[in-house]
Amino acid sequence: MNVIRTASLLLLALALSACAAKPARDSAPASVAVAPASAPAAPAAADSAADAATSPTVASPAAPVAAVDSAQGDGAPVPAVSDVAPTGAEDDFAALYGGPAPTADGAEPGRSPYDPWEGFNRRVHAFNNVVDRAVARPLATAYVNVVPRFARTGVTNFFSNLRAPVTITNQLLQGRPGDAWDSLGRFVMNSTLGIGGLFDPASRALVPRRSEDFGQTLGAWGWRSSRYVELPFFGPRTVRDVFGLAGDIPLSPIRTIEEDKVRIPLQGLQLVDMRSQLLALDDIRDGAVDEYALTRDAWLQRRNYQIQNDLRGRRDRGKDADDAPIPVDAMPMPNWGN
Repeated sequence: MNVIRTASLLLLALALSACAAKPARDSAPASVAVAPASAPAAPAAADSAADAATSPTVASPAAPVAAVDSAQGDGAPVPAVSDVAPTGAEDDFAALYGGPAPTADGAEPGRSPYDPWEGFNRRVHAFNNVVDRAVARPLATAYVNVVPRFARTGVTNFFSNLRAPVTITNQLLQGRPGDAWDSLGRFVMNSTLGIGGLFDPASRALVPRRSEDFGQTLGAWGWRSSRYVELPFFGPRTVRDVFGLAGDIPLSPIRTIEEDKVRIPLQGLQLVDMRSQLLALDDIRDGAVDEYALTRDAWLQRRNYQIQNDLRGRRDRGKDADDAPIPVDAMPMPNWGN
């Protein structure tokens, strides 16, 4: 009898353990919202309309769903999203700072490309594309086909090295003396051992390459978001970066060259060199459904990354993007300071 009783208890224990290990039929993954136990189950498709009216409401996929903390209790109302026209104060905030005003609790609203001048920007973008396809792209293609790779690399290194005074000054303005010291050492090393910047021994010495401008400095000072604007010839910018151009003009070494016969060819070579580095993206741009939106969104994301990267600690800071907006020293402009 003891043997039979023991065997029966073992069989009962095995059955209970198997039932406990089996998932419940109505269980759902953690990412799926489950109705509370007190709420009635959702009716099947064949149920009557009267029964469906008593079932919990299920939001359509297109409607935003607000997550409700369980600590707030079941049945907490979900705030509805309403399309309310912005107030005058919100319009003023957007005009000054380039984005919608923060919410009442101080949180920033969902970010999207802030482009209230889209009609104007699209017309300028179309003009820039005409100039690019008629002049810049053919020149860049011919430059790549004629000039050897090592010579093009030397040209890129040379103009990158000339950007060092702008970068160092803006790093100091952002309160980053350590990065400014690295950039200064990089500039001295490449200017001497690198024969005027044609070679890049600083990269072999693991000195990081940084690229800063006054637009990034204004972003680090608090001007985080700004409305998008596209300038003729200069391309994508924001209102903040337009003001940044004025801060970079006095720091440009090329702008200090008084002889137009020397300065303008250098600026033209810099433009061709910068355009040649973007030839790999032409297929993506040409195949885009909306090439303007692609250019705008990619540029804004990259620009926001640069500003956020400047705000990180030195150890957490990532690598700077190699491509940069057309600098003020690359565009043939009058020497206002002379």
